[in-house]
Amino acid sequence: MKPTQELHDLGQSLWLDNLTRAMLDDGTLEGYIDELSVTGQTSNPTIFDKAISAGHDYDEQIADLRDAGTEPEQIFFEIALSDIKRAAKLFEPEHERTDRMDGWVSLEVSPLIAYDTQATIQQAADLHGRASENVFIKIPGTPEGLPAIEESIFAGVPINVTLLFSADQTMAAADAYMKGIERRIEAGLDPDVPSVLSLFVSRWDVAVHDQVPDEMKNTLGVAVGQSTYRAWREMLSSDRWKDLSGKGARLQRLLFASTGTKDPEASDTLYIDAFAAPDTINTMPDKTLHAFADHGNPGDPLPEDGGNFEGVFEAHRDAGIDTDALALKLQKDGAEAFSKSWTDLLETISREAEKLAS
Repeated sequence: MKPTQELHDLGQSLWLDNLTRAMLDDGTLEGYIDELSVTGQTSNPTIFDKAISAGHDYDEQIADLRDAGTEPEQIFFEIALSDIKRAAKLFEPEHERTDRMDGWVSLEVSPLIAYDTQATIQQAADLHGRASENVFIKIPGTPEGLPAIEESIFAGVPINVTLLFSADQTMAAADAYMKGIERRIEAGLDPDVPSVLSLFVSRWDVAVHDQVPDEMKNTLGVAVGQSTYRAWREMLSSDRWKDLSGKGARLQRLLFASTGTKDPEASDTLYIDAFAAPDTINTMPDKTLHAFADHGNPGDPLPEDGGNFEGVFEAHRDAGIDTDALALKLQKDGAEAFSKSWTDLLETISREAEKLAS
């Protein structure tokens, strides 16, 4: 049995962290679904930027939209929605089979409005109205994003909360989700609104790589994932969640993101093997997916208490690393990096549009 099937049978969903028109056209995505147990997909501006600039798959659509006077950001959303709807169609059988728990594709709001709550709420609602039923709208779990998450959940918009880097940030996002559900119940609305919590892990190890001895390298990201998994499991055991679940609220699953190994000296399946856990998701780039399918070793599932991670945190604190401060920095840096990627993407679209016009 392939490791990908083992993970699927254990109860963890494998999602692909990539989306291009080429993989839709040439059958690559269908092959991942049929052969590698992929049941969902995520995307981001950098992925689209590379896909648009690498070839000519988007030329005709860009030219038509430019001729119609469409601005670069709206050109992007039209392009993205075209691809995402096609991908979502491929995942419809899984979406229906799992009663909407799986088979999702994600599209994010503009990172340029990450600190504008009202603009985020408005754009999330707009994109949801234009997308397929099984499309998550991605909103960053920044302090400014939390009220947008609550309001969007209250409005019935399925949300993928991104840019979470710690147990505290993840639980704050879970709280925003539950507040939105509680408001729906009070208003007599259906509390079954899907959502996931995307925890970014590999960036922790990149951040401390040059500050710790060799034996501590590539251990902090796993410890953060383990501690967050424990906090998430404890939340699911709380009276608050049990009450909401009893009234029809849907499980907000934990999603392990940024799981491609960045250190060439480390295992290329490090963050897949480490986070085998039922009721969760792991989204990974193509390279990591192929590596895991070839030689992954998920082993035993994570225990509900997350396992032995306290010693890793203690060792990093002894090395002078303030993990609480680093979590905030990683989230801030992540938001800035997404904004830069978005700006680069819009510049690429403008450049391609002008080139096609000439």
